Amino acid sequence: MVPAGGQGLFRAAPGGSPANVAVGLARLEVPVRLLARLSGDVLGRRLRRHLADNGVDLSCAVDASEPSSLAIVVLADDGSAEYDFRVDGTADWQWTDDELARALDDVVALHVGSLGLTTPPGGEVLRRLAARARVTATVTFDPNVRHLLMGSAEATMRIVDEVLAVADVVKASDEDLAWLTPDRSIADVAGDWVSRGPALVVVTRGGEGAYAVGAGAGAVHLPGIPVDVVDTVGAGDSFMGALVAGLHRRGLLGAAAREALRSLPPADIEMLVDEAIEVSAITCSRQGADPPTAAEIRERHGG
Repeated sequence: MVPAGGQGLFRAAPGGSPANVAVGLARLEVPVRLLARLSGDVLGRRLRRHLADNGVDLSCAVDASEPSSLAIVVLADDGSAEYDFRVDGTADWQWTDDELARALDDVVALHVGSLGLTTPPGGEVLRRLAARARVTATVTFDPNVRHLLMGSAEATMRIVDEVLAVADVVKASDEDLAWLTPDRSIADVAGDWVSRGPALVVVTRGGEGAYAVGAGAGAVHLPGIPVDVVDTVGAGDSFMGALVAGLHRRGLLGAAAREALRSLPPADIEMLVDEAIEVSAITCSRQGADPPTAAEIRERHGG
């Protein structure tokens, strides 16, 4: 539920981090399948229509009997978003291994980045899927901190550590790191995470741009793009989708591309991150999680 322009007015906007990433990828002309447990209630049917209308493959989506989760968004004066949640007993967290038996068929990358990773009973199931995916696919990971629902930072960090061990690409925000690792600098954490196995770690910093560390390239910093912010809902998800799309266009997804990904030079990382910053900035200039299409990006660049 996102603000609708009047005091106390809200509109129902389809969202959720993995759904936003999937829509962003589809709009950037990347074939994408979403693993989701979608309720048959009013909100679940709305989610399903939104995803299908944007070209997201739902062939592995589960028809869930539980109700849909609800996130209530409150915007600060600068457009930044705070979230309140209604999630007890809802569809998202009930994963079983059987429901994910076909999840990795014909995919070159698995993105994980939801509260589902940290929420029982399905969290362990999804983490097992990520470990299994590494054999054939690139694993991308966004901790996507929602501290109201994740328990303690220490307990959440143990789960983050588990996923870092199998991830190839990690995207986190500076706010994520401030909660997970409050006494450490961005450079220290990003360097540490790369040393554990990922080929690329990117930390988004809002209007300050992004800081990235590649396994074979060292650190690069890209400035932000000035934009009139409407709100920041979905900005990080748009960034993540654009980053994965950039890797896809360059043939850098899939286990066979892992060494090439680890060997990316600084100039290539800069281009990847700059593309993701642009997509994220466009999303911030519009209401809600509304990432741009590939056609919009081409038009901005005169193509």
